[in-house]
Amino acid sequence: MTTPTETISPWPTTRKGDTAHPVRTLQWLLRQHGHPLLVDGDFGPITDAAVRAFQGSKGLYVDGIVGPKTWPAVVVTVRQSSTGDAVKGVQEEFQFRNLSGDPNKGLKIDGIFGPKTDGAVRGFQSALELVVDGIVGPITWRALVSGMLAG
Repeated sequence: MTTPTETISPWPTTRKGDTAHPVRTLQWLLRQHGHPLLVDGDFGPITDAAVRAFQGSKGLYVDGIVGPKTWPAVVVTVRQSSTGDAVKGVQEEFQFRNLSGDPNKGLKIDGIFGPKTDGAVRGFQSALELVVDGIVGPITWRALVSGMLAG
């Protein structure tokens, strides 16, 4: 029997200069940890400084690269009734998977983990044969930020 971590893609490597997924999600998570930065999808000098400050505050190697050591430290477990920037990060992931091209048709990025976000998380977990509990913990976060089930 395989464990969920054997079937989930590895944590991505995100660094200065990146502008693609999952930079926006990373920026939401850094905001959740108190780093006031604009969520613009550009891993520029401000995001780099926030990553380095975060890494230093957690006793991680300070290199500005978000990989398999920094991602697990920066993700925040969220579930129904959670609110805030980490929830916006989850919602950002589902907006990334919205293939309609119309952001009004995807999950709204409002920072409120309500029934629609819960349904999206449970559907995602079910599709990946993870434990379907509606909780976005380390394994579900890893599947989301690694881009699984993205078009």
